[in-house]
Amino acid sequence: MSQYGLPSVAQRPTPVAGAPLYCDARDFGLQGDGVTNDQPALSALVDRLGDGYAADGRARIIYCPPGIYSIRDAGTIWRSGVSLIGAGPHATRFLLSNAGNRADPTPLAYWTTVQHGADRDRHIAECTFADFEIDGSGVAMAEYSYLAKGLGLQYVVRGMFRNLYIHHTGATGLGCDFLQDSLIEGCVVVGCGRLDNGEEIGGAGIGIGIGGWGEIERLTIANCTTVANGTNGIFLELQKDYWPQPRGYRIIGCHSQANRFGISDWGADGLIVSGCTLTGNLEAGFDVSANGTAGIAGRGGMLTDCVIDRNVHDGVSMGNTPGPYTVRGNRISGNGAHGYHEHDLGHGYQGAASDVVIDSNEIWDNGLDGIRIDRPMSDAIVVNNRIRNNGRRCAPAVSGGGDSVRYGHRAMTDRSAQWSVDGHRGKVLRVGSRTAVVAGNTDNELALAEIRPDACTAWNEDTPGPGMEYRLPEPPQIRAGITINAAVDSATVRGNRIWDHRDEQTQTYGLWITAQGSCVSCRIEENDFAGNAAGPIRLDTPPVGGRWDRNYHDED
Repeated sequence: MSQYGLPSVAQRPTPVAGAPLYCDARDFGLQGDGVTNDQPALSALVDRLGDGYAADGRARIIYCPPGIYSIRDAGTIWRSGVSLIGAGPHATRFLLSNAGNRADPTPLAYWTTVQHGADRDRHIAECTFADFEIDGSGVAMAEYSYLAKGLGLQYVVRGMFRNLYIHHTGATGLGCDFLQDSLIEGCVVVGCGRLDNGEEIGGAGIGIGIGGWGEIERLTIANCTTVANGTNGIFLELQKDYWPQPRGYRIIGCHSQANRFGISDWGADGLIVSGCTLTGNLEAGFDVSANGTAGIAGRGGMLTDCVIDRNVHDGVSMGNTPGPYTVRGNRISGNGAHGYHEHDLGHGYQGAASDVVIDSNEIWDNGLDGIRIDRPMSDAIVVNNRIRNNGRRCAPAVSGGGDSVRYGHRAMTDRSAQWSVDGHRGKVLRVGSRTAVVAGNTDNELALAEIRPDACTAWNEDTPGPGMEYRLPEPPQIRAGITINAAVDSATVRGNRIWDHRDEQTQTYGLWITAQGSCVSCRIEENDFAGNAAGPIRLDTPPVGGRWDRNYHDED
């Protein structure tokens, strides 16, 4: 018996007749001419080779030479021991469409619990998908289906997904669940989830359902690029709230840009995210929350050595995790709202986040606070961070209109304006009933964030006409390096340098404890709060107990 509950398939020295170990797809009925529907021939070949693997335990390869392989009106049910290899993205293309059967989501390959009875005892194994392109732009659905993926496999053992280019699928591009001893490497996923309105399940670039194998699931996602996908660039999502949160996941060296969320942890235990670039995402660069199907946030993870830059709202968004979590050694810069934001998203774990570590990060040039705590925390460690030049959303409220004002799909210009550069970053621009979010600004032009990933416009309605009157709101008056706006108990804040060294300072205080915040039995030591716009610290609620010692320039 295998460790997954299935009898091991004994390998025979000679493959069974009629199921060669290596097949050129064109020798078995696939045309690759962009006209013929190659799905029936592909499905028949997969079944043939899958039967061969079941008989002799020898894995098979389908090689698809350069060509455009039209896959129409049905997906292919995949089999163990069958790999699909192309001649490289752009050379071997699978073009998905369902014009003849709009009810069918038409993934290239799938094997699922609901449709096929996949589970631990009915998994598929020894499958590689490599060196080809999946174009999902030809699939349309009357109603959204999470199955409108490029690849949609569940319960896979020793799966390899390598050098794939997947784009413009209706749902998640590479959406595979419960992967054991598997690797996703060097995949580029662009514009997927185009049929997702932002409230449906799926719709990501790379989306991995987790928990089906129990406490340990061994998967590495490495060197992948995800751009302009409908929900997440990459996410891990616990599928059942009664399943244990699994360990064993790593996301390394990936680039996630212009998605709704860059990388999301929706229920893993001990996720490692390292060496990634998360930029230009609409909600947050890195997101830990209970937004997933099970309503459970990730915990025990490590976010290290990443560049988290120029996301439209928060850089790091921590929502409703019980903790622990470690955020160490990252550059968190230029984000439209907060650099690091601990907050309550209204669902998931409602207690205090415990044992969160924020260590040795470079946090600078963010629109609001460098670190903001809006939900209770206990035993947090905030040490050795350099927090500077935040609070860039400082420009006063303004309105205008007339001959100097022009609007575009992603920009607004007022030739009469003299705004502070990036002083409106993250604000909502209003033109009558129309709204758009400011991604950044020059002295007279606003760059606007797209309304959803891969959209051509920033506006919720049609683009305003020339000269229409606009309004931009006031900024928050206090924008601190660290803001405590909730109950914080037994925290350590030590060795942080928090300052604003520009001529026009916008970071008002080094540390601010608000009227709604509290700091009980905390150790705040050896920090340097000198050099902020309004003062080193502001204590609307004085700290209670603990130790406050050897902080530079905190005598006020």
